[in-house]
Amino acid sequence: MALEWVVLGYAAGAEAIMLLLLTLPGLDRLRKGLIAVTRNALKPLLSVVPFCLFLLMDIYWKYETRPSCEGAACTPTEHLRHQKSIMKSQRNALLIAAALIFYWLLFSVTQLVVKLEQLSQRVEKLKNQD
Repeated sequence: MALEWVVLGYAAGAEAIMLLLLTLPGLDRLRKGLIAVTRNALKPLLSVVPFCLFLLMDIYWKYETRPSCEGAACTPTEHLRHQKSIMKSQRNALLIAAALIFYWLLFSVTQLVVKLEQLSQRVEKLKNQD
C-alpha cells in the first residue's frame, strides 16, 4: 500500500507547485503557458478525488478491523505497534485532505486567472475602441 501513498504525495506536490507558480507575482510572461498547462492537467488530476476516497475507505477499514490494545493484556511492543498504526493513519488522512484541498484551490485559482485574463482583454478592447 505504500505505492499509493507515494503517488498521492507526488500528485499533491505537483498541485502545490502549479498553484504556487500561478499565484507568484512577476511571472506575467510565463502566466499564459502556465495557465494552458494547468488547464490541461486539471482533467487528469481529477482522478485524485476518487483515489482519495478509495484511500479514505482503506483507512476506515483498517481502523475498524484493528485489534484494540487496551489494559494490561497489551505488551509494550503491541502497544507501540498500535500507536504507530494510528499515527500512520492520521498522517495519511492529512495527505488525503491536502491533496483534495490543493486540487480544489488549483481549480478555483485557474478559473479566476482565466476570468481575469478575459476581463483584461475586454478592457483593452474597449480602450482601443474609444
